Amino acid sequence: MSLNWPNVLTWLRIMMIPLFVGVFYFEKSWVSHANQNLVATVIFAVAAITDWLDGWLARKLNQTSAFGAFLDPVADKLMVAAALIILVQLGRVDAVIALVIIGREIAISALREWMASIGQGKSVAVSMVGKFKTAAQMIAIPMLLYHDPIGVFVPQHVGTWLIWIAAVLTLVSMGYYLKMAWRAAPWPKVAGCGSWRACPIIAGCNAGVAQLVERNLAKVEVESSRLFSRSKYPGKTVEYTASRFPLLVPMAGWQSGHAAACKAVYAGSIPTPASSLK
Repeated sequence: MSLNWPNVLTWLRIMMIPLFVGVFYFEKSWVSHANQNLVATVIFAVAAITDWLDGWLARKLNQTSAFGAFLDPVADKLMVAAALIILVQLGRVDAVIALVIIGREIAISALREWMASIGQGKSVAVSMVGKFKTAAQMIAIPMLLYHDPIGVFVPQHVGTWLIWIAAVLTLVSMGYYLKMAWRAAPWPKVAGCGSWRACPIIAGCNAGVAQLVERNLAKVEVESSRLFSRSKYPGKTVEYTASRFPLLVPMAGWQSGHAAACKAVYAGSIPTPASSLK
């Protein structure tokens, strides 16, 4: 672990979290109830500034490191999660909003870790939608923390709208990252499956369906032939069936043609390997 200025700022941001949470639990002689919102807002704003500053210093001083790249997003997510939980407890944010945002952060962090482990980390790099989500979120949280009206300006109302926008963008960006990961992931391929039409698994399943249809139609043909051979209209099978039993299949010729049509629907356009018909 390399200890440089960017990493020091990241560790400082992590150490601010218990101080930030403790503001709402300190003795009133330390922080008055009237000043709790202001102090919490200032701490969160300072943490947000250090988030930008440590990244800028890392690039400016050429002090980027693997540990810093790991720790920086962890610190951000811990601070945001702590703020949302506090806001839910204070009744300023709906629990569903907090669940969506925190759940998405955990899921995408795990996704990025997995994609990096298989050498596809760039496939889930930060998108523009993700940046808009972060901007809306980082503006909304201080407003919701401050809460108190400033003249005609009510931070709670603006913050509520922004946090809802952030939640919607959270879901949109999660869908985007999942889509990019799905495309880049090295999914296992079945031999011979260059396309779904040439896949032996699909062809075998369709051939089985076609055989099942043909066997069932043959049974209908046999049963209908037995039925009409004992009827009082043995020579008028077609006419009698059409008038009295329109849902049966009385003729072998029609049945054979129908079975062929069913086979064409299920397997006609898909090459069927001989091994799948055994």
